Amino acid sequence: MPSPNSYWLISAPLEGSGPHELHSQVTHTLLNSSGSSSGIVPSCISPPIDLPPLRVGTLASLINLSETLPKSDASAQAILGKIRETLSSLLNDDPAQLAQHTLVKEGTVDDYVLGGWSWNGGKYRVEQDLPDLVAGLEREVQSIDGVMKQKLQNYNVAKGQLQQLQRKKTGNLSVRSLADVVHKDDFVSGDSEFLETLLVAVPRNNVKEWLTKYERLTQLVVPRSSKKLSEDDEYALFNVTVFKKVKDEFAQKARESRFQVREFRWEDDVVEKSRQELDDAGTSEKELWSELLRLSRTNFSECYQVLVHIKLVRLFVESVLRYGLPADYYAVAIKPNPKKVKGLTTALSSYFASLEGRSTRSKKQNGKGKAKDSGNGEVPGEYASLLEEELLPFVSIEVPLGVGGEE
Repeated sequence: MPSPNSYWLISAPLEGSGPHELHSQVTHTLLNSSGSSSGIVPSCISPPIDLPPLRVGTLASLINLSETLPKSDASAQAILGKIRETLSSLLNDDPAQLAQHTLVKEGTVDDYVLGGWSWNGGKYRVEQDLPDLVAGLEREVQSIDGVMKQKLQNYNVAKGQLQQLQRKKTGNLSVRSLADVVHKDDFVSGDSEFLETLLVAVPRNNVKEWLTKYERLTQLVVPRSSKKLSEDDEYALFNVTVFKKVKDEFAQKARESRFQVREFRWEDDVVEKSRQELDDAGTSEKELWSELLRLSRTNFSECYQVLVHIKLVRLFVESVLRYGLPADYYAVAIKPNPKKVKGLTTALSSYFASLEGRSTRSKKQNGKGKAKDSGNGEVPGEYASLLEEELLPFVSIEVPLGVGGEE
């Protein structure tokens, strides 16, 4: 049974009926199956879809396409899903915001699929062979995916840098920036040839140990040079002055005692530099966020359009393989009422019941499966056997609704 959370693209041979006449009958069937008298909103149906005059090619190429198109379809849907996930993440999983950005040609997905869909002949030339047409659609999807991956990577790098700087502003004294914690007077002169002041984050439970131990961690530590500069819930920050030549040894001995020497060098404009670095990172992140949002919105629309074109090619190929030539089919898009899917499926199957066995009729007539002239509109017997497992008498291809979670 088709999914209740997708559009259904269905097709069936016209068999002498006009598309609008058949459409009127199908619409009547749909409304009756929805039980409009029950107060439940009936399913939605599009106007008849004009299938383009695609080049049929050989039977072998059609069979090959019927096997490869589902993979192209699945790949396009996966890429569309990634774009949607990116949008959702950028918009903090806000469904209302997501609905405003998952648009197709600046309209809703419903408008695009149900509002009178037509093949984009200017972009996707139907004069070319079907395998070449499908290959072009696949390349477009992959190109969209490549651009999205690069832009997403750029944004994630900028976001990571900003988060790292923000953690330095808000974390404890073992990780946060010390630019706005210490002062110039806490350091020996930067012109000193032999001495250097280090900053050490000491766990609060180890402060007494630090005070009794720091002078003996190595030689050449200036006595009574350490004082507490700041404190938070986890750490106390101390300075200590040592001879430059024992700096690395002192840092190693401090780590062994769980004292963390912070990398920091005083500069007169250190506070301003730290603030400017954070501002620049924030500006860069916002710019890339806006660029990624615009690109994701655009590429959602572009990818969805390519996906629907792939779906229509699948619908065409499966229709030709099942019903034969000439390719004179009725096609329509339906958005089912999720509460009435079983009734709708039953009603459509009943309406198109005369098509059951259509795909195997040529096999019985042609003996061992030798195909008649395709112009007679009959399916070659060698392929008819593959269709005996079809559950529905009409061809049905599902299209994702395009809104998060509604695949």
